[in-house]
Amino acid sequence: MKEELIKQGVIYTDMETAVKKYPGIVKEHFMKCVPIYDHKFVALHGAVWSGGSFVYVPEGVKVDIPLQSYFRLNSPEAGQFEHTLIIVNEGASLHFIEGCSAPKYNKVNLHAGCVELYVKDNAHLRYSTIENWSKNMLNLNTKKALVGKNASMEWVSGSFGSKVSMLYPMSILNGEGAKTEFTGISFAGKGQNLDNGFKVVHNAPNTSSVVNSKSISKDGGKCTYRALTRINEQAKNSKGMVSCESLMLDDISISDTIPVNDVRTETAEFSHEAKIGKISDKAIFYLMSRGLSEEDAKAMIVRGFAYPISKELPVEYAVEMNNLINLELEGAIG
Repeated sequence: MKEELIKQGVIYTDMETAVKKYPGIVKEHFMKCVPIYDHKFVALHGAVWSGGSFVYVPEGVKVDIPLQSYFRLNSPEAGQFEHTLIIVNEGASLHFIEGCSAPKYNKVNLHAGCVELYVKDNAHLRYSTIENWSKNMLNLNTKKALVGKNASMEWVSGSFGSKVSMLYPMSILNGEGAKTEFTGISFAGKGQNLDNGFKVVHNAPNTSSVVNSKSISKDGGKCTYRALTRINEQAKNSKGMVSCESLMLDDISISDTIPVNDVRTETAEFSHEAKIGKISDKAIFYLMSRGLSEEDAKAMIVRGFAYPISKELPVEYAVEMNNLINLELEGAIG
């Protein structure tokens, strides 16, 4: 980490060190955003967690370079329970990037990590993650953010690999004028069931949320968009928008959209749009008539479909995501 950030009071370390060196900060926030009674895998995580990242950004500090962490599960029939705790204080800003992967084993592995994000008043946090699990992984991660007054929380998510994924990041907009945006993509191939989505709760007036979700399925893979948008009675004049698009590359794949939109005030504005369709034979034929092979034509169309997500990532991660898409199209991952 840059020396100037250390001088400004920015803390970036592993969770075990944070527990020992900053016990007061950890105790105030640990398992408060995601309480252990949320569901049974959170309770398991709370009992056996190890590893993870701790970030503390003091009031008014703007971190101008992304902080990055990477988690890898290297053992068969193992569980990974890392805990990420990020606190962005009033008026501060941060971009945090997290990568996850695991090699292929013949035994099932479990990932039940937890991410707690605190975005205080007038602060900004962008949390980007690229998950590239092997296809023996059960990915049952839990991620949640508490967002304060006039603060903004951005999620950028790429979900690849895993046998089963159940992942629904969540923003709770507790402060007036709070904003959140989610941009995500998932890719399910043969034998995969990726059940992903996003949840947002509006608890204050003049809050806003924007959700853009995309999924791709091939070779019988299943993608499900499962989500919740709740605008509570006290969230007067709030706005919500949800857009989910699904692309199927063959006749045997499955794509479902299961949104729950719960609007409890008449002064709110809300819109929801969903599109599910197959890849266009005409588009493939056109590209092939221009000299591309059928495989290259499909890859170009899929990369174009994923572009709104890749453009939100730093260039090296965008390149990695496009490479993952190419590998998925070739059936080479896992």
